[in-house]
Amino acid sequence: MNQIPDWQDVTAAHERIAPHIRRTEILTNDALDAQTGAQLFFKCESLQPPGAFKVRGATNAVFGLDEAAAKKGVATHSSGNHALCLSYAAGRRGIPCNVVMPHTAPQAKKDAVIGYGGKITECEPSTSSREEVFAKVQAETGGDFVHPYNDPRVIAGQATCSREFLEQVDDLDILVAPIGGGGMISGTCLTVSSIATNVQIFAAEPEQADDAMRSLKAGRIIADDAPDTIADGLKVPLKELTWHFVSRYVADILTASEQEIIDAMKISWKRLKVVIEPSCAVPLAIILKNPDIFAGKRVGVIITGGNVDLDKLPWT
Repeated sequence: MNQIPDWQDVTAAHERIAPHIRRTEILTNDALDAQTGAQLFFKCESLQPPGAFKVRGATNAVFGLDEAAAKKGVATHSSGNHALCLSYAAGRRGIPCNVVMPHTAPQAKKDAVIGYGGKITECEPSTSSREEVFAKVQAETGGDFVHPYNDPRVIAGQATCSREFLEQVDDLDILVAPIGGGGMISGTCLTVSSIATNVQIFAAEPEQADDAMRSLKAGRIIADDAPDTIADGLKVPLKELTWHFVSRYVADILTASEQEIIDAMKISWKRLKVVIEPSCAVPLAIILKNPDIFAGKRVGVIITGGNVDLDKLPWT
């Protein structure tokens, strides 16, 4: 297993990435509070320069490289947001970035990778294909592999989001974030287990890509190769590092149907007036679906990204 990151790593990451990221705003909404019976606080990582929380982990990895490693650049495989965030960070440092993306990834995310100077190699929309194609790309380029989530540098970077959240909002009872591979949830677990052990962590997952929920119930990683959901950022399975955190610190993983995700996405756009992608609507969907769990609580919701293909919205 890769080394498990600790609180010292989070503190170092926060200092390292500060010049390159945004301390994102917290939004509240009276109508959503009334609808859910909870006090909801939304941390808008969709407002990061590249539009997603993954800029935190990617930037921590890129700017943590020594000069010799940095000259060879970085490489990764990703369904979108990690790819474009790593390209952004690499561009800030002036080093090459090679990414493998499924050909089905949203065009908006592909365009962003190219816009930040990244080079894309496409693969089939399955975990096995992306890993196979990536092995070839990395062998050719020699770039440092920055895994989208199974990387201690990435998890420590993602943990800075919940650290900020707890500084911005007092007395949270619950933190909710989406779960795919588990990078953001692992970072949240790292923060909460270090400085806020009274806060419960709930993960939100699509019904059609519910391998993390099944893994938690089974007590072992269950990996689906190519699940089909509109939440394109949540199709990847847990790995050993993220499983370490999920299995120890997540109170529960709740799921939402495709229609519930679409409905929550619409509600978010209407009420919060921020653009969010389907993957990021899953937390609100599970809160709306499970009022008995969240009513009466102060609930922090991490809006993880807003890179949407506006020509292919899920309700059109």
